[in-house]
Amino acid sequence: MLADSTVSSTVDEANKANWGAVYAMSLCVFALITSEFLPVSLLTPIATDLLLTEGQAGQSIAVSGIFAVVTSLYIALLSKNQDRKIVMISLTALMIVSGIVITLAPNYYVLMIGRALLGIVIGGFWSLSTATLMRLLPASELPRGLVILNAGNALAATIAAPVGSFLGAYIGWRGAFFCIVPIALISLIWQLVSFPSMQAEHQKPLSWNVFKLLGCLEFLIGMLAVFFLFMGQFALFTYLRPFLETVTKVSVSQLSMILLMLGITGFIGTVYIGKLLRKILFPVLIIWPCILALTALALIVSGTSIYGSALLIAIWGFIGTSSSVGWYVWLAKVVPNDSEQGGGILIAIIQLAITLGASVGGLLYDSHGYQASFSSAGIILFIGAIFSFCAAKFRSQAE
Repeated sequence: MLADSTVSSTVDEANKANWGAVYAMSLCVFALITSEFLPVSLLTPIATDLLLTEGQAGQSIAVSGIFAVVTSLYIALLSKNQDRKIVMISLTALMIVSGIVITLAPNYYVLMIGRALLGIVIGGFWSLSTATLMRLLPASELPRGLVILNAGNALAATIAAPVGSFLGAYIGWRGAFFCIVPIALISLIWQLVSFPSMQAEHQKPLSWNVFKLLGCLEFLIGMLAVFFLFMGQFALFTYLRPFLETVTKVSVSQLSMILLMLGITGFIGTVYIGKLLRKILFPVLIIWPCILALTALALIVSGTSIYGSALLIAIWGFIGTSSSVGWYVWLAKVVPNDSEQGGGILIAIIQLAITLGASVGGLLYDSHGYQASFSSAGIILFIGAIFSFCAAKFRSQAE
């Protein structure tokens, strides 16, 4: 493993940083994540227009997640001989097709097809993103590149819901979805201009057993840390709105301000973490879930205070949104020559953890109240920190 890492770093350092391509990818991520989360604020008009229940309209979010998981696991294998420039541009073009299909959807089934296409793009683009950045940047600049990429993610997560709601009120839900198409088109053109040819490079044959990497104990420990990090986050995050409405008892305007603050602090945290990751990686991977766990427990204590809750949610946004960036850096260190399949497993693990965390959190929230949901989130996050500590031990021994 150490020998592979050395080879990868040497190759990387010989290349000049292609920041234009990195910013083109970040713009694509912004369009992609905005598309993913737009239905959250547009469920009611979608359901009304297509004669669906809100539950059926909500399945448009679930179907994209399912296709994202499957694609993330197999995209590296299915495209193993293709120029990565062509693959990434094709995925961006597919996002444009998805946006047009959703905009023109006459019924439930066409809507689901459009969202399924988007899921393919989500899984494919994210799975290949770290490996692509490793081809565009020298190793020393990879943390900064990942921050720029995730800044597009953080910005989209900040504005998708409020902007979707605003646009939906004035130009309808179809118009809101179509607004993504020109942004994706600009990203596609930018990628065409800025991406170099990136022929597929595999120092060893890819295996159809996509879970083979989990046989490496260090990689498995890291994936467990990621799983518990995201499961713990979404066991709480998913239920912040009902918590604020029923426990903190905020008004509609106060709720909007707190959620906006959550997004803003998340964006700031994502930008800031790049400076930390250049100096320290594993302390961040260990300390971040601990802070989130303590924040979850503190919300139980001070949940009735609007100012206390607002402060804690701001901390949650700063730490939670930025917490994934370090694991992309870790991935490049641990499996430098399997970063595409490793990235696919990482994305699949994250999607699975989000689904399970939201489900478990919801069951506890309904049956035993927010205290049970939030305390379980804290415990899960502490478990994630323990696995992060173990991953740090493995890496120090390997190096």
